Amino acid sequence: MKWQRIAIAPVMVAIVLAAIGFNRSTQAQTTNQLAGTYRLISFQRTVVATGETTEPLGKAPKGYIIFGRDGRMMVLLVGDNRPTPKDLETMTDQERADLFRTMLALSGTYDFDGATVTYHPDVSWNRIWEGTHQKRLVKFDGRRLVLTTVPHPASTDGKVSVIVVTLEKVD
Repeated sequence: MKWQRIAIAPVMVAIVLAAIGFNRSTQAQTTNQLAGTYRLISFQRTVVATGETTEPLGKAPKGYIIFGRDGRMMVLLVGDNRPTPKDLETMTDQERADLFRTMLALSGTYDFDGATVTYHPDVSWNRIWEGTHQKRLVKFDGRRLVLTTVPHPASTDGKVSVIVVTLEKVD
């Protein structure tokens, strides 16, 4: 009976190691499916209670989201009606505030399971997202990527909203 336990131990170790290797391989394949550079097409907010849809960054926002194969990501999105200061030396505090209010930026790591991407920002333009876990539902449509937030209270007015970001792969 003792020799059976000794013989089973290496088999169990081999099964566990194979499972870990399979999980890493599957995770790498899933990450590669999302990896790339995506150009912003649209950014829409829908208030859940009323169905009201707005475009907080305007009708023609600009920006990119980059998902690296190494598990890091970066986001820079800006509104279409941003002010253009004359120069950095004479920029007013109001111009700075208006530029800040019409953008969002973050960087960190991400996990992707094939249906949901979760950002883990370690840097963000507003510091609020740092150390959080930002979950987005993922839908692929050809070269397009649609990211949808789970319903959450908006930081601007507290209304429970969903953000839908549509992007197109550029690489």
